[in-house]
Amino acid sequence: MYPDIDISSEQRINNMNKINIHIHELFVLLKRLLLLIVLFSIMRIFFYIFNTEHFIEINFPRFLRIMTGGVKFDISAIMFINALYILLYLLPFSFKYNKKYQLILKYLFLISNSIAVAINTADIFYFDYILKRTTADVFMFAGEGNILKLFSLFIIDFWYGTLLGIILITSFILIHNRIKLKKPEKKISRLSYSIFGTVILVTAGYFSVIGMRGSFVNATFPITVGDAGKYTNKPIEMAIVLNTPFSIIKTIERKPLLEKKYFKPDELRKIYSPVKVINNEKEFRKLNLVIIIMESFSREYTGSLNPDIQNGKYKGYTPFLDSIIRKSKVFTRAFANGRQSIEALPAIVASIPTVEQAYVSSAYASNNINTIADLLSKEGYNSSFFHGAPNGAMGLEAFMKIAGYDNFYGMSEYNNNDDFNGSWGIWDEEFFQFFAGKLNTFKQPFNTTFFSLSSHHPFKIPERYEGKFQKGEIEIHRSVRYADYSLQKFFETAKKSDWYKNTLFVITADHASQSYLKKYHSSVGNYAIPIIYFCPSDSALTGIDSTVTQQADIMPTVLNYLNYKGKFVSYGNDTFNNQKDNFAFNYLNNTFQLISGNYVLQFSNDKSIALYNYEKDYSLTENVLSKKPNIADKLEKKIKALIQDYNYRMIHNKLTVE
Repeated sequence: MYPDIDISSEQRINNMNKINIHIHELFVLLKRLLLLIVLFSIMRIFFYIFNTEHFIEINFPRFLRIMTGGVKFDISAIMFINALYILLYLLPFSFKYNKKYQLILKYLFLISNSIAVAINTADIFYFDYILKRTTADVFMFAGEGNILKLFSLFIIDFWYGTLLGIILITSFILIHNRIKLKKPEKKISRLSYSIFGTVILVTAGYFSVIGMRGSFVNATFPITVGDAGKYTNKPIEMAIVLNTPFSIIKTIERKPLLEKKYFKPDELRKIYSPVKVINNEKEFRKLNLVIIIMESFSREYTGSLNPDIQNGKYKGYTPFLDSIIRKSKVFTRAFANGRQSIEALPAIVASIPTVEQAYVSSAYASNNINTIADLLSKEGYNSSFFHGAPNGAMGLEAFMKIAGYDNFYGMSEYNNNDDFNGSWGIWDEEFFQFFAGKLNTFKQPFNTTFFSLSSHHPFKIPERYEGKFQKGEIEIHRSVRYADYSLQKFFETAKKSDWYKNTLFVITADHASQSYLKKYHSSVGNYAIPIIYFCPSDSALTGIDSTVTQQADIMPTVLNYLNYKGKFVSYGNDTFNNQKDNFAFNYLNNTFQLISGNYVLQFSNDKSIALYNYEKDYSLTENVLSKKPNIADKLEKKIKALIQDYNYRMIHNKLTVE
């Protein structure tokens, strides 16, 4: 605190002192903020280094462009994180030089930015699983009972990431402590200090807002996650441009979907309509329906679905699934509709893919929807869902209730914590057996969905099987082998039951995961999963099919196979009907992707940005958008129509047939 002094004497000296004090304050602030900008850029370099297999086409000039563009997003995040600090730091009052006040400012700056560095560093290693920056969706898991346990396991398993984070945060703190704000040596006038300080505070506030917005131009909108595409050639590269704090901040309050007006209503219906009308003349088949969703089972892991790998000698890590495939109808070009578990359930049981945001965590999650449980209930089916995680995990229990499932079986219903795997829930083998036992008590016909969980980080297997399963090339391979073994034990038990032969089994994955084979290092390969239909009593339901299919196709395919009669809304098609123009649809990093035939179209900001022949060019290196105008035009119309219809139905709650 500085008392008022008479500034009538030595006026010039004091005026210079006032200016120098404020210049010194600004200089210290700018150096601290610059430290953060440099630190974020260093983390971006580490992000690239640890994930190079996903960015094999990036050369040095492109990387420099990405680094330069990334600074804008770093500044925005830094301004948001430090808005309160900047305000308190620049308050135009001399009491701010009080030691306690300065200590509060110091810890506010260090703690808030250390947290930002920590989550940004964590995403360097988590990216390999979701192929995007973490968004605000992560907070929907915050209430789960085992979240701290999972976090601690992540820290231990990725100890090198933890070490990197500690080094970065420690370096940040040490350098910050060397950038000191010096207390003025001479007394100053409170009034004059406040006047000069107010001007600087207002000016700094103006430039802080510009930093948050990412632009000096008032007419432009604030930058969003999607703006990262300006600095990349492929959507996945946006993850390097972005930083995790920015991605979380910008998705906390998601904007509602916008109605699109690409086509007039009559024209739209001619191009695409999700309303399915089934008029089967055959008698309804009262088969039991068992949908099994295997956690993280990429198509890459299954040997029989990769006959072109290693000259046909590739065995994969799912020997039992291979044996089922030989007796099933299986699709070699099957794709997930998302990259996260919460995106899989709506696609599989309600034929709702992800558009811009996961349906479960969107503003439209309370919409009326038609689901396979709801539609089959009209045929006398009782429905159930099994997932061995703590009840409430990932919001699945709530969604399955909305989806019309009668019963939910989770860790609480299993009621034996001795079989808890220490991270996600009950071991797959034990929970599969619990599943089989419950099915024996159900009245037929029944509709049930099982979601496994063991093939998930930290990729643990029971101690009794140490040494039994091959480790493979990457860590997940061993846990996939264990999950496949658990599936085998389930079928061995199920075969002994009277309901087994009267059942249609659908086996798929929630999403793809870590990739080792180069064939799958692309925005097409990143969604490749198995989709298998197996009915022990139907020997005709066999064969390898190259039709493009997706998770959203499962509901209409099953209903058609069962000779269901009725109308419903579905963003998928009956895969068994070869007359359909089948496709797969997914969305990531502000880019829509439509896979049809041998081609994949990428669409962003209301225009097509790339077309690839993914069968010949699996790395997606040759953009043939200008060379194949007819194909590009056809696919662009389809994807525009799909987006327009989807947004309209979501906004107006029109996901059912009236």
